[in-house]
Amino acid sequence: MGVSEVLHFSEDPGITRFEPHVPPTNPSMPPLVWAIDAAHAGLYWFPRDCPRITYWSADEAPPDRLGPTAAHRVHAIEARWLDRVRACQLHEYRFDGAPFEAWAEAEGQWVASESVEPISVEPVGDLLARHVDAGIELRIVPSLQVLVDPVMASGYQFSMVRMANAQG
Repeated sequence: MGVSEVLHFSEDPGITRFEPHVPPTNPSMPPLVWAIDAAHAGLYWFPRDCPRITYWSADEAPPDRLGPTAAHRVHAIEARWLDRVRACQLHEYRFDGAPFEAWAEAEGQWVASESVEPISVEPVGDLLARHVDAGIELRIVPSLQVLVDPVMASGYQFSMVRMANAQG
């Protein structure tokens, strides 16, 4: 099953064509263009290199086994990244979903094996406000390392991005 549109987020507002590439963090992959569906877009409302852990329940219930929350998703970043998140000028690229297919390794991820051009590019705006408006709890923690094992054992769906840049 396809998707009508997919998104990509970048701090560079001037990309006119996305070429398939092998991700440096996963050199065994073939060259692809990577995108995310709208339901999972919040995973990328951060500066590119910002380490983060995000988790959520499959049924949209608050993921409160790891601390009280009324939000449907929780995103955590390290405190040392807060100023960079505040200052980040992120842009949302929108693509026609036709050339993309679901990537089986991660929910919400889509890949294309051909070059694609964006339909549009728009500034995301205030990333903290974007989380608030989406009802996502953003936790600012001293270190993400203490969350890794509890999140992995929680039974929640999760994403851990750029963890090589995390403290400790």
